[in-house]
Amino acid sequence: MIQRKTLPDGGWNCEWVEGSTRSSFHSTINAVRGILAYEQLTGDDTLTAVRHRGEEYLLERRLRYRLSTGEPVGPWADLLMYPYRHPHTALKAVDYFTEAAAHDGIRPGARIVDTVERVRAACQPDGRWLQGEKLEGAVWFPLDVEPGEPSKWVTFLALRALQRQDAAVSGESAA
Repeated sequence: MIQRKTLPDGGWNCEWVEGSTRSSFHSTINAVRGILAYEQLTGDDTLTAVRHRGEEYLLERRLRYRLSTGEPVGPWADLLMYPYRHPHTALKAVDYFTEAAAHDGIRPGARIVDTVERVRAACQPDGRWLQGEKLEGAVWFPLDVEPGEPSKWVTFLALRALQRQDAAVSGESAA
């Protein structure tokens, strides 16, 4: 059961089988995304409390910072890239938290605002966002442009997340 795999701090870490006792931003964002997708597809809300606990792990850290020192957790936390793949990134986090808030019928919390504004600030003068870093590893075929080029996918995901955020703040529907 997924609930038994959560760590005491509320998140997940794929290294738990090796004895890790601290959660990972990467594992936690992927776990909560998977649970939300399951809830949306099935209507089953039996894991919602577990999802919220994982969200709280990330929110306590304002999506980007170490809880222990308040320092940025890593340069990957500010990335905007597609496809999402395994790492926690600013775009992936904002996209997830605005989607989860809409699913739960609540406003996204204030603890995501710093990361939302980082995504917003990355918009280029022509209204597009650039592809971020390219991850190592084999792929069957490229899904987007090279790093530094305007990306239709990063632009779409950023606009979608920002539209949900802005609609929630203004009290409108983000249809």
